[in-house]
Amino acid sequence: MKTINRREFTGACLSAGLCAEALRASPLGLPIGCQTYPVRDALGKDFEGTLRQLAGIGYKTIEMCSPPGYERSGYGALVGMKASQMRKTIESAGLSCVSCHYQFRELKENLPERMDFAHELGMKQMILASFGLRPEATLADWTRAADELNKAGEQARKAGIQIGFHNHNGEFKEIDGVLIYDQLLKTLDPKLVKMQFQVSVISIGFEAAAYLSKYPGRFASLHLQDWSPPDKKTVAVGKGVVDWKKLFTAAKIGGVKNYFVELNLNEMRESYPYLRDLKGV
Repeated sequence: MKTINRREFTGACLSAGLCAEALRASPLGLPIGCQTYPVRDALGKDFEGTLRQLAGIGYKTIEMCSPPGYERSGYGALVGMKASQMRKTIESAGLSCVSCHYQFRELKENLPERMDFAHELGMKQMILASFGLRPEATLADWTRAADELNKAGEQARKAGIQIGFHNHNGEFKEIDGVLIYDQLLKTLDPKLVKMQFQVSVISIGFEAAAYLSKYPGRFASLHLQDWSPPDKKTVAVGKGVVDWKKLFTAAKIGGVKNYFVELNLNEMRESYPYLRDLKGV
């Protein structure tokens, strides 16, 4: 059998139409994405230019936030843009949008309209950002909210879209000895609602890899941040205490389909090379 060296292999790949970037082993073999919320103000001022800036760093996918739902949180300038125009602008920048965050009220009151928008934009996932429950909410309140999300998930599934749930620190508190996050996973239908795990909860002692392994197949995506205990703040991926190889190995068990860096622009820029060059996952 004839063997070829790395240069010959690279040349063959390029001849077949594969770019050099595609030869790099990104985690899980998936395109590296970022969430747009940290650059929302820039998006509102220069949507196309900001997208090109993200693509220039190397990102291939983005996660949006619903302009109507986040109108007062930086996305107001995009409310009047049609999904077809938004998709054209995103793709012209060299990006794709497969996921978007929504407010709970949108999914309860405007789901058909939001799903139409999602289809036009080419999205596969609609992620609930938060139930918006008050701090003193009971376990029964959380359970009722999860039941409502199951209903939205059932409608979305029929339309070919996956509903997901994004955690914050609040879901990692106990009520009457029960961890809220575990109760949500118990209540949410595994087929109708997947989870989007926010890695930054390592700051309060919860490791993503443990949950991705504990609940196989329950996760759609990840939000990536690293954590620096000495500085007590989130930092660029690879600059903190997260064991990223362990995490991405567990992500295969968890069923993760995509992941998004959610940090400020400078930290997004610092995170990309680390993820791009992460080997063995």
